[in-house]
Amino acid sequence: MAGQGQQRDSVAGRIVTGTAIGAGALVAGAAITAGVIAVVFARTVITPPKKRDEDVMILAFDASTITLSATLDSMTPGRYSLWFHQDQGHARVGEILSYTADTVTRQLLGIDFGTLDGALRGRFSGWFYLSPADLGVPFEDVELETELGPAPAWFIPAEKASSQWMIGVHGRAVRRQETLRGVPVFRDEGYNSLLVSYRNDGDAPGTADNRYSLGDTEWRDVEVALQYAIDHGAKRIVLMGWSMGGATVLQAVTRSALADRVVGVVLESPVVDWVTALHYQGVMYRLPRVVRLGILSLLSSRWSRFLTGQSVPIDLKRLDLVARAKELTKPILLLHSDDDGFVPSTASRALAVARPDIVTFEGFTTARHTKLWNYDAERWNGAIKRWLDRLV
Repeated sequence: MAGQGQQRDSVAGRIVTGTAIGAGALVAGAAITAGVIAVVFARTVITPPKKRDEDVMILAFDASTITLSATLDSMTPGRYSLWFHQDQGHARVGEILSYTADTVTRQLLGIDFGTLDGALRGRFSGWFYLSPADLGVPFEDVELETELGPAPAWFIPAEKASSQWMIGVHGRAVRRQETLRGVPVFRDEGYNSLLVSYRNDGDAPGTADNRYSLGDTEWRDVEVALQYAIDHGAKRIVLMGWSMGGATVLQAVTRSALADRVVGVVLESPVVDWVTALHYQGVMYRLPRVVRLGILSLLSSRWSRFLTGQSVPIDLKRLDLVARAKELTKPILLLHSDDDGFVPSTASRALAVARPDIVTFEGFTTARHTKLWNYDAERWNGAIKRWLDRLV
């Protein structure tokens, strides 16, 4: 009997030990999986994309209409770019003509290059214009001498000689074409426009690591643009930034020695606080909090460079302009949609609450990320015009 009891105890011990080992392996496996996800997400945030997701199905088209699958982008009213054949083709689409539960038919305003024949999928963009030539105004190709080499920019003069300049800064994973939408209203108000490229955007020289710094270093290229404008007669400068360009502009206006020439800032769908934006995007992908915190740690730590590919960590605290709101001194026009879908309006609204003395907040609904002009150009232009008139 004693022998049988000892045998049972031995078996039970092995079961307990095996269970403990199994549980430990599961915990370790879960930790490894979480770590891998955090690394992949962090690298995605800071690595310029080589390929863009085409998330809209192209179902039919004729000379004046195009039918697409129903998505949040394709069902939003307004005028947009439609890229297809992996950016080898570009069309412009207009207002919604009809829709069903699964499809939407819109105006086909024109095809700039490529052919829709054989195109099965595409993606929406807020660019709309591809060159200053599309605006029907004179322009000049110029180069800005950054610390990494010459960066191309467009200079669009005001109708009459002017010492007022707008410097337009595009967002993450796009190029300076994004900023063309801002030219007409500024030109009508007597501003020259300088639309810039910056490191790692595909036009300007890249860094050795080919990684975005989310505005933490890109602002230096904006400072070069400020110097260019000053050297060419600028007395009053308005900085305008879209998305990550907004974060970059905010860094320039708080860190550049040339910021005294800046008289105001316009922000469209900006990243005012990257921690808020990254948590939001992590929640969208249903990432647990521990993974989201891991992403923030990877981006801001020196030890993680071999995982993310960064040459230097990103100072996320310095990029938080809600926490640093007291450092802001310039009037700000802040345009953001509560239905942005990519960068939440949370931090923008928080900044407006923190600094009601200098921030004018223009809240939109329905409009998607950086597509406020596309959704309602009249309101967008009107908000900027009124703000510029008060700025004078």
